[in-house]
Amino acid sequence: MINLFEYRNKEELPKSFDGLEDFLDDVWKNREKSAFYADSEEAHVESQRFLQFLHKSGQIKSNKYVGVIHFNGEKINLMPKIFFDQDVKPKESEISQMQNHILWWLSYCKKIKFPNYQAAMGSVKSDFFEVLIYLFAKYTRELLSNSIYQQYEEVDKELSFIKGRLNTSEYVRQNLSKGRWHKLNCTYDAFVMDNQFNRIIKFVTNMLFGVTTNPETKKHLREILFILDEVSDEPATAAQCAAIQFNPMFKDFETVRDYCHLFLSNSVSFDYKNDLKLFAFLLPMEYVFEDFIFGFIEKELPHVTAKAQRSDKYLVEGNLFNLKPDLHITVDGKSVIADTKYKIVYSDEKDPKKGISQNDLYQMLAYAVRFKVEEILLFYPNSISGGQGKSTELTIKDGLAEDKEILIKAFQLPVLDVDVLHSELDSGKDLRTLFTPAKDKLYEKLEKILG
Repeated sequence: MINLFEYRNKEELPKSFDGLEDFLDDVWKNREKSAFYADSEEAHVESQRFLQFLHKSGQIKSNKYVGVIHFNGEKINLMPKIFFDQDVKPKESEISQMQNHILWWLSYCKKIKFPNYQAAMGSVKSDFFEVLIYLFAKYTRELLSNSIYQQYEEVDKELSFIKGRLNTSEYVRQNLSKGRWHKLNCTYDAFVMDNQFNRIIKFVTNMLFGVTTNPETKKHLREILFILDEVSDEPATAAQCAAIQFNPMFKDFETVRDYCHLFLSNSVSFDYKNDLKLFAFLLPMEYVFEDFIFGFIEKELPHVTAKAQRSDKYLVEGNLFNLKPDLHITVDGKSVIADTKYKIVYSDEKDPKKGISQNDLYQMLAYAVRFKVEEILLFYPNSISGGQGKSTELTIKDGLAEDKEILIKAFQLPVLDVDVLHSELDSGKDLRTLFTPAKDKLYEKLEKILG
């Protein structure tokens, strides 16, 4: 197992990883263009951006993606840079807790519909993708044991009586001309189990069954496949999954749909060169952080009105250079622009800028001028190396507006819980309970900032 932290450490590339770069190129080309990638500058880049291959030294290094890669029986964990400590090699339990952090962040994301995760972790102590599979398998198995999803679908079938409409041309060609006049080719709506949603569940279950190594998870997946034995085997896409809608009777199946969409949007699984079963589940961390903060504010601070990526302003007249701040926040009639910056700051106590870049300030000044706001907020994550919960205030005077002051406040938000990171894994705890103290700390910090 190899653990790589974004842009930080390098590791030797074992010989068993021959062909990994070609595999990742295929993953990159075949990835679903989900909401995380829609606005990315890398959307049209053809060669993979998950790992850097340093061919001269025979090493690999991680870029901005987090997740897990299974290749030729080996595993590479891609971890967030905020957990990296160059002086300490993380223990296996700490790697698992880092991955639990990622799950917690994803639970608030809006771009990625993260499903219900109120379930104990069972015996799963591998990577966070194994945890996701376990939660999907457990929830879906319990749901299907009590209720099977059925819906009306159009069916073409030969019957001995007319039902729905008679397909006249088909009846003449296939039945009447061949002396099978007593069989009627009809099209009608039927309330069936073999419907598109169940076919999606079965496809995802089969995909995950070939990936997981956890016996308990395999047991649940096997039981799902047994229940859906009569459902047709067909490939599925994230777009098909996103289009599924439910009436109130089947509301509980929305969680299963969201799980399936999560797997289909952000993973690639296929037979590579006809002999290897490989898997990758990868997400760009900067977008996860941005989406997490927006989702958390929207869900946990109902008195705050937040709009994500408002894009109705331009820097230049004539609608040129579109401005898209991460958050436009309104509290008690007061408007504030907030921008999330997934960067490590405050790591050098002697730096008067505290790691805040000049380019960030230029960007914030443009936001203040065009959106007519006097206060800008910058949200950074806390980190192992860069302190906990620090803040900085900077004032810019607008010389063209009689030295009107624009206040820029930078905050380090407690998205990393050190207590959780260093605690032992408890298989009886669900993620919501595990991160309750972390949620309370972040709530208190944002409440203090936003009022």
